[in-house]
Amino acid sequence: MNSTVSLFRKVAVAEGISYLLLLFVAMPLKYFANMPLAVKYTGWAHGLLFVLYAALLVMAWQEQKWKFGKAVLIFLASLLPFAPFIVDRKLKDERAENVNGSL
Repeated sequence: MNSTVSLFRKVAVAEGISYLLLLFVAMPLKYFANMPLAVKYTGWAHGLLFVLYAALLVMAWQEQKWKFGKAVLIFLASLLPFAPFIVDRKLKDERAENVNGSL
């Protein structure tokens, strides 16, 4: 698989994990345990991963010549909890299809 798509998949999983940590761990800690630093640091990490996700999406889109609609759907996935894991799975399945089709 293209190294950009491979890197994008890794960042997508990390971004998805950071989003879930932000929503389901850091936010409750902030509001129920009066620990605002949990959101500060988790939010910072998530923000960095989100920017990497977007940048690598553009790079993969250009290299793989994906349709605009596919790129938009992949971007929208970054806004929904659990969706980056679905994106990773779909890209993994596409890779398997391409490898098996070229044999």
